Amino acid sequence: MPELPEVETTRRGLIPWMLGATLADLIVREPRLRWPIPTDLTVLLRGRMVTDLARRGKYLIVSLEKGALIIHLGMSGSLRVVGPEVPPGPSEPFDLVLAGEPGVRVRMRDPRRFGALLYSEDPLSHPLIAPLGPEPLEAGFDGTYLHTRAHGRTIAIRDLLLNGHIVAGIGNIYANEALFEAGIHPGRAAGRIGADRYAALARALIAVLSQALEAGGTTLKDFARSDGRPGYFQQQLQVYGREGKPCPRCAVPITRLSGGGRSSYYCPRCQR
Repeated sequence: MPELPEVETTRRGLIPWMLGATLADLIVREPRLRWPIPTDLTVLLRGRMVTDLARRGKYLIVSLEKGALIIHLGMSGSLRVVGPEVPPGPSEPFDLVLAGEPGVRVRMRDPRRFGALLYSEDPLSHPLIAPLGPEPLEAGFDGTYLHTRAHGRTIAIRDLLLNGHIVAGIGNIYANEALFEAGIHPGRAAGRIGADRYAALARALIAVLSQALEAGGTTLKDFARSDGRPGYFQQQLQVYGREGKPCPRCAVPITRLSGGGRSSYYCPRCQR
């Protein structure tokens, strides 16, 4: 968290404010994020116009007249548009101040300091971006691709989906939800799933992510949209975070499986 739907929701919310705007300043209160904010970034950004806001996986790419910012929201971060009268909190490491508005700024909130603010002359070739795999909402993503990449692998299917080099943007919440929709146990070896089940999984990933985008993402603890509102997809979650509650299909209690530093949630009857 935040995952593809939350980052895409953030991107869409920032477009009316940032696209075509000039960056008047960068105010850094805490440079020690997952990767340190470059010390020369404030001087580098002043006076540069934003020409595009894109997303690749879980990364926001803010294209400028020259170069681009790469922003990652970490595990619990968010970007909000605020006025100069709103004082920064202790977990808000930087502001991007926009020119042409009376001090309006895009403020990062990152309680765990796992986010990032980086600069690249060529963002798509940056080491964080270049290795990413295709995204489920891109044209051409299907079960055949997943089946091919999973061939011979003993890794659990949930963990395969979390590998950004294979599928970009999928996090634990949406992997769990898509596996439930497809009826696949999250611990099943990826190489022991047939092509027809991968076709169902690809459809489930596309459907779940599309529904989450319509709901503005999922707010479990910290995520908020650029206007400060939460996402509402958590109201539609079928299995994630619902340990002990009845499966929405068969009423058997949802089970939690721990592994890899994350929990998987599944129905022991519906998912095989």
